Amino acid sequence: MELVIPSQFTCPISLDLMKDPVTLSTGITYDRENIEKWINEVGKNQTCPITNQELKCDIEPVLIPNHYIRKMIQQWCVENKEHGIERIPTPRIPVTSSDVSECLVKITNSSKLEMQDAILCKELVTKVKNLANESDRNKRCFVTNGTTNVLSAAFFEFSEGKNTKNATTGEVILSTLTLFLPLDVKSKSMLGSISSLRWIAWFLNSGSLSSRRNVVFVLREILKMEEHDKIETLLTIEGALEGLVKLVKEPICPTTTKASLLTIYHMVNSSSQSSKSRFVDVGLVELLLEILVDCDKSICEKVLGVLDGILNYEEGRKRAYSYALSVPILVKKLLRISDLATEFSVSILWKICKNEKRENNGGCVLVEALQVGAFQKLLLVLQVGCSETTKEKASELLKLLNVHRDRAECVDSLDFKSLKRKF
Repeated sequence: MELVIPSQFTCPISLDLMKDPVTLSTGITYDRENIEKWINEVGKNQTCPITNQELKCDIEPVLIPNHYIRKMIQQWCVENKEHGIERIPTPRIPVTSSDVSECLVKITNSSKLEMQDAILCKELVTKVKNLANESDRNKRCFVTNGTTNVLSAAFFEFSEGKNTKNATTGEVILSTLTLFLPLDVKSKSMLGSISSLRWIAWFLNSGSLSSRRNVVFVLREILKMEEHDKIETLLTIEGALEGLVKLVKEPICPTTTKASLLTIYHMVNSSSQSSKSRFVDVGLVELLLEILVDCDKSICEKVLGVLDGILNYEEGRKRAYSYALSVPILVKKLLRISDLATEFSVSILWKICKNEKRENNGGCVLVEALQVGAFQKLLLVLQVGCSETTKEKASELLKLLNVHRDRAECVDSLDFKSLKRKF
């Protein structure tokens, strides 16, 4: 027979067995996770889901742990073990705002230059990380109490000390910061300081795999708002750009690769013309084209976005010309990946072909584009619909290609794959 859970053990919201029963001021007991979700969704109009009574509270509703019901549920689980019911673990007590404030004050004091204690700070930040990982409620409590500001300030203070012995403390701070993304403006400002960026660059090149992974997530947040001054500062720091490119060249995981590409994308599109030569010098153009040969949709879009930005620079286009598979790869991506990838591909082809005369290539790129079927694909791009900017670029490309149609066969053999040959 199907085992029936006693009604007093189920949450009125989810109708599932309660794991952490808590009672409201109205006397109704709910599972903590469900009632907290209800309260956060309702917002200021905080009422009891069953009685519809207003919850009396100053800041947030008081959730009183119902130990009696919890012990009864645990006993019931043990009694029905033979039915496959596992005993629910005793829930941990959620962190309070006063606990968070006290911990953050200690972190601030332990990170100040005049009384810096890296070991104590590391222990405190580790405690914050562990508590935040216990539940979403704990994480929200840390966020609302300004944890990211305190951690960013601590990272800044230790970066000012210029002591590599504090690297393990910096690693813990970075890994904890990634739990509270996205960062606020104040946190980004402190992490975007010169000393912080120098320490970040050090982690990119000398840190462990996990610290390199965490630092690129933080760096992506810092540069997300196209902070031109921070980008220029980062590009002047030795090893910063090389460290990012290394994460793309020697990937740790897909998530890290995507974060690295997004960071480079912000840097490429917000840096000065003179700084863009750095991206070419580290071999980024060739690396991106190699990645395009075989990558998933998300990475492909980001690679094309970065490549589109680099090809605004003359030296970037020269590198693209010299790479044998540039045009075939870009034409292949048209209408194959996504609308965004198609728009980037059209833009890149447009930049290459439009500037071909200036580079004195005698139409070689245009002829090659015709041979790999660019003409038909561009016509199809116009037919299926695209943005106005892409439409203009595709139309101009077709005019450029049309001039050379007598020099190359522009019919894709795949169009006739269904025809039977006599030989």
